[in-house]
Amino acid sequence: MKVTLEQYGGLAAAASLRRPPDVLDSAALPQGAAAELERLVAAAAAAPPPEDPGRARDAKGYAITVEDGGRSTVLEQSDAAMSPAFAALLAWLRDRFARG
Repeated sequence: MKVTLEQYGGLAAAASLRRPPDVLDSAALPQGAAAELERLVAAAAAAPPPEDPGRARDAKGYAITVEDGGRSTVLEQSDAAMSPAFAALLAWLRDRFARG
C-alpha cells in the first residue's frame, strides 16, 4: 500500500507551494507499523466525513491518497472539520514523516 499526504492552504501556504507530497510505502515499514497504518486507513475511509465541512480562514487542508491493489482512494479533510479517524491517521503519518 502506498500512502501520499498532501497539505495545502493555511498560514504558511506560500512556504509549502513547491514542497512535494510525502509518500510512504507500507512495504518498507516493519510489520507492526504496516498493520497499524492499514488499520488507521481502514478506519479513516469508513468514518463518515464531518456533516458540516465548515470554513475557517487560513485553515489547512489535507489530501491522503491511498493506493492499494490497483485501487486509489482519496480522503480529504481540513482543520476546520476533521473526523477523529482522519485526525488519527494524519497524526500517525505526520509522526512517521517527521522521523524521516
